[in-house]
Amino acid sequence: MKKKSYLISFMLMAILSGCTENKHNNTNTASSAQSGQSEESPTFTFDNIKQSYALGEDLVLKINNEKMPKLDSVVYYINDIKIGEVNGNEPFKYPLKHEKFGKQIIKAIVFSDGKQEENTISIDLFASTPPRLLQYSIVNIYPHDIKAFTQGLEFYGDNLIESTGNGIGPSGNKGKSSVRMTNPKTGEPIKKIELDDSIFGEGATVLNGKLYQLTYKNNIAYVYDINTLSVIKTLPYFQPMEGWGLTSDGKNLYMSNGSDYIYTLNPLDFSKSDYIRAATNTAMVDQINEMEWVKGKIYANFFMEDVIGQIDPKTGTVEALVDLSKLRENVTQHVDLDVLNGIAYNRKSNTFFVTGKNWDKMFEIKLIE
Repeated sequence: MKKKSYLISFMLMAILSGCTENKHNNTNTASSAQSGQSEESPTFTFDNIKQSYALGEDLVLKINNEKMPKLDSVVYYINDIKIGEVNGNEPFKYPLKHEKFGKQIIKAIVFSDGKQEENTISIDLFASTPPRLLQYSIVNIYPHDIKAFTQGLEFYGDNLIESTGNGIGPSGNKGKSSVRMTNPKTGEPIKKIELDDSIFGEGATVLNGKLYQLTYKNNIAYVYDINTLSVIKTLPYFQPMEGWGLTSDGKNLYMSNGSDYIYTLNPLDFSKSDYIRAATNTAMVDQINEMEWVKGKIYANFFMEDVIGQIDPKTGTVEALVDLSKLRENVTQHVDLDVLNGIAYNRKSNTFFVTGKNWDKMFEIKLIE
């Protein structure tokens, strides 16, 4: 069962109150207790390591060698990848510009009098700037199928491609997983196919004349002919995991799995070629859901948050947030009403079409910097 995260809500509150704080605070000299080693404690520690760093900041490494007065050399690693070595105990500077966000394991191997000893410590790497808060205006409001448990939304020409799941609401009514092509202004389906009840449909995107649709827990993606919506084949995930959101830059696929990870995939076989981890300047951002690629950025829903985030696909930096919670107040309130989910960008009008699970309205909005 998907669990609610309040992280984005807290971020929005911080931005709105103007109190977003950079938490890259200095810590005291690192202790050997942080190394996670169960054997004899190392006799050296790291000198003046901070708890967290910003992308692009320099990591300056030096050993506190009060118990080891003579050092021959020190070799340094990040996540078991060697980054450099020094003679004696000279400071070693390493720019943090290529690592993924999140926890980094720093290791030092010290050589002294023909012996060697190692110790490790962890630091956190976050974005260098806080997200901006974007505003929006409502351009139009259109009908939307109130029974559509929306998981993916994307324009294909003048029509919308929508993927739905078979979620169960508080009423006990279970939806139907489907993919459909609809008229964006009437909400009426032009083509529609439904999946077996054992399949929970998730995010979807169009690439090279094919429609790709994720499944929640079946570890496969469906590939359809975009014109007929007939299944061409299925592709296994590159590892066992949940499928959440899916988008494309016109060449590669980008997949979320409900964590802070966004994976870059080969559309031919769903193999992983790269990944990013989403973060602000103070925290990792998880529960990334439906996604849309717009002008070189990823726009994403966050599960149980009526918010859209703009993410840099190169670094994972959450650059901006849009609070759309007011939209939910303007749809018909009913027992099975669920969260905002579904982002489709209309290139012709430079507007976004957004809706939610079991919403009876589709909103065309324009973002304002």
